[in-house]
Amino acid sequence: MTAENISEKPLDFIRQIIVKDLKSGKHKTIITRFPPEPNGFLHIGHAKSICLNFGIAEENNSVCHLRFDDTNPGKESPEYVVAIKQDVHWLGFDWGDHLYYSSDYFDKLYDYAVQLIKLGKAYVCNLSSEEMREYRGTLTEPGKDSPCRNRSVEENLQLFEQMKNGELEEGSCALRAKIDMSSPNILMRDPVLYRLIKTSHHRTGDRWCIYPMYDFCHCLSDMVEGITHSLCTLEFENNRPLYDWILDTLNTPCHPRQYEFARLNINYTVMSKRKLLQLVDENHVLGWDDPRMLTISGLRRRGYTPASIRNFCDSIGVGKRDSWINMGVLENSIRDDLNVRAPRVLGVLKPLKVVITNYPENKEEELEAQNHPQNPKLGTRMLPFCREIYVEDTDFLENAPKKFFRLSVGREVRLRYAYLITCREVIKDENGELVELHCTYDPETRGGSAPDGRKVKGTIHWVSARHGIRSQVRLYDRLFTVEHPDMDKEKDFKEFLNPDSLQILDNCILEPSLTAAAVEDRFQFERQGYFCQDSKETTPEKPVFNRIVTLRDSWAKMNKKNK
Repeated sequence: MTAENISEKPLDFIRQIIVKDLKSGKHKTIITRFPPEPNGFLHIGHAKSICLNFGIAEENNSVCHLRFDDTNPGKESPEYVVAIKQDVHWLGFDWGDHLYYSSDYFDKLYDYAVQLIKLGKAYVCNLSSEEMREYRGTLTEPGKDSPCRNRSVEENLQLFEQMKNGELEEGSCALRAKIDMSSPNILMRDPVLYRLIKTSHHRTGDRWCIYPMYDFCHCLSDMVEGITHSLCTLEFENNRPLYDWILDTLNTPCHPRQYEFARLNINYTVMSKRKLLQLVDENHVLGWDDPRMLTISGLRRRGYTPASIRNFCDSIGVGKRDSWINMGVLENSIRDDLNVRAPRVLGVLKPLKVVITNYPENKEEELEAQNHPQNPKLGTRMLPFCREIYVEDTDFLENAPKKFFRLSVGREVRLRYAYLITCREVIKDENGELVELHCTYDPETRGGSAPDGRKVKGTIHWVSARHGIRSQVRLYDRLFTVEHPDMDKEKDFKEFLNPDSLQILDNCILEPSLTAAAVEDRFQFERQGYFCQDSKETTPEKPVFNRIVTLRDSWAKMNKKNK
């Protein structure tokens, strides 16, 4: 796809800028970048940026760089680098030969910092972090100059060299830009460019003990790589003047342009890496890939498809104003995807035994079932049937109301793809607990239709007790009970964790065809939802299935009822 023919649908404001830049000749080609910091796993918000940056590159037959912003050694890890690469590839994008690290440019960045000092535009400051905040001023009051601001170029060069050589104590000084302490943009009040951190780096080891700040590193890395459009979320809008100031002051050979778009805000979750890390470190979840987490790895393990996430990102669009997206929009993206492609199977999650008393004890037969009623191309499969089966315990009520169309004593229901059965007797143990149902079947109703034309309203699913496979099934729900768990400043966001976000069912009975299921396969358990095998804990002896999403948005229904 090219810039000319993407006009088949309305263009967002960034793509409009790109079309204009190409038509005017400002750029002959478009180069974008995705610059994650390797200090955690990527989440659904990063997916939006990935789809935007790589998508624009694909549309314009160009490239998108993957560049790791690895300038904070205390929080970064090679584990995160590997996970990020995996996530980007899984979403369907490839950076080709364009894999970079900010640490690749440490020598160049140091030289640019020295150049700023020689221009009289940077100085070494000995104020502590607290003192810098105090000197910075407020939105209504200008800042005041650091006592170190008027140091000579020679002294600053010497001190910066000492910083680089590790001759000064960590935290004792920093290199600051010399801009304007009375600027209405507080970020322009002599921001820090380099800090002194004596921590080993995951790629450069102990070679460096000074590390550039994001604002200094980012624009220069973009420039070195020839990025044309540097796409950031709206929280970096105030940083753009500093981005431009650094490039203009250094008179760099090219000047990328930064454009900001609205970040993805989605309810019933948190999108801060720091808070996600808290959930992991404090064992509120079982790792970064816990299926309740909206990390890309968590969504992958839960069973979301790359296509569903790309479609979700495409559907919410790219705007200039922050807004909140309902979790249901994300859930509908996977429903829409799997409704078309997922084969249908039978699985009983809370089994209740049914004995069909007039069915021969040693008889077995196979019944043909459609793999997808709306898609005949997916073919059929055979379901084994015998005298004893399992049905869902919620499909039986001993004292059922008139409009309950499932099993109750004396009532007839249809077994999906099988026969019409009628409940005759309820068997209980000595404590009065329900043990099993005794039913009879009509042998003339194979396939579920009565030859005499009698109408049966209820249809339930089942699995053969003799042939079904036992499985653990995990029912996942939203991780938080409120829409905005981190917006109440009086409470810790973890107070709103949903205690029912994970329900583990250990004795589920699934149809035997699922013994051949692969981890990457996804299924609709009829009447239950969409499921897939857990990629980490399933075994041949006892498979583990994750519920990806319910068949319908039960949260929307519940909220409507509450209103």
